Amino acid sequence: MHILIAPNAFKNSLSAEAAAEALQKGLLESALNCTAECFPIADGGDGTAELILKKCNGSLVNVTVNDPLSRPITASFGLIDNERTAVIEMAVASGLRLLKPTELNPMQTTTYGTGQLMLAALDKGVDRIILAMGGSATVDGGCGILNALGIEFLDVDGKALQPNPASLIHLATIDTSKLDKRVLETEIVVICDVDNRLLGEKGAATVFGPQKGASAADVVQLEAVLSRFNEITLAQFGKGMSALKYGGAAGGSTAGIHTFLNAQLVNGIDYFLKLTGFEASLQKSTIVITGEGSIDEQTLQGKGPFGVAQLAKQYNIPVIGIAGKVPLNPSAQLHAYFNALLTIGNEPAELEIAIKNTAKNLTRLGKEIGGMLAI
Repeated sequence: MHILIAPNAFKNSLSAEAAAEALQKGLLESALNCTAECFPIADGGDGTAELILKKCNGSLVNVTVNDPLSRPITASFGLIDNERTAVIEMAVASGLRLLKPTELNPMQTTTYGTGQLMLAALDKGVDRIILAMGGSATVDGGCGILNALGIEFLDVDGKALQPNPASLIHLATIDTSKLDKRVLETEIVVICDVDNRLLGEKGAATVFGPQKGASAADVVQLEAVLSRFNEITLAQFGKGMSALKYGGAAGGSTAGIHTFLNAQLVNGIDYFLKLTGFEASLQKSTIVITGEGSIDEQTLQGKGPFGVAQLAKQYNIPVIGIAGKVPLNPSAQLHAYFNALLTIGNEPAELEIAIKNTAKNLTRLGKEIGGMLAI
């Protein structure tokens, strides 16, 4: 029996790679006579670029850019395909992980540093840029990225605004005359892990603002900024962003760069699996184990484990889904893709303790799965 171990990251706990290794350890300690391949996955969230670079034998380039609060930091992007494709993870320059909890403030944070990474990639002569958008600390509609690439945001007096929501409240016109023309000649692929729209009750400000430190009053302001950005874009360029699928990802950055840079927005897991050659490993497997922090109905909206399960079903390969949390009564639709859904916990525990024991629980569960398959 050959088992393919393909988990997503377990948020706030283990990377996808560490989760796969913990499961593999348990399987190989079990009574099952098997081989097991680790193929950690990502769907556009934190760690996506790192996994792509490892699978595609990429190299790293370090550059100095601005963090979300415009402080200089050293960040990196990857090169694959004989250095013709750049792989950029937004969180490296504009991520929550760069800020202390007391610094979270989406009214002041900007994606400018991610735009600087794109400029550095263009300087390397790439003809394609892959952007992984998860984990950002921003809700600026991508204005920071666009500003770094030359687009100016002006107030009613024609004065340039800072590309953060606190300043963009005063947005009156958008000047694209200084946009770096190289970016329009470059294929830009944005891999998204959520399909929210830009505006509304399921939009970037309402859903993701509080996760990035926004107060209730901030959420109202952020919604107003994104609405204003959309209105002016529609009036000046005839392009509306409000109905765009994936447009609310990364604080609306996907909407901004799709509209002004012709970026292609794609489902994260489907693109990742194709780019990294997952199907070749799948075809050699007897069974697949996938998982992440929680598996529920939302998983079926395009999350990593669903992408794995969906592809496995095309080859009639059984799938075991594992998570810290699964529904008490999984729906028929969930069971249509996951032959079994298992929780990794072994006893009631506070969330903090459960997260701390994730690796141990995965190894224990891997050993139990191996034992059951041996029977």
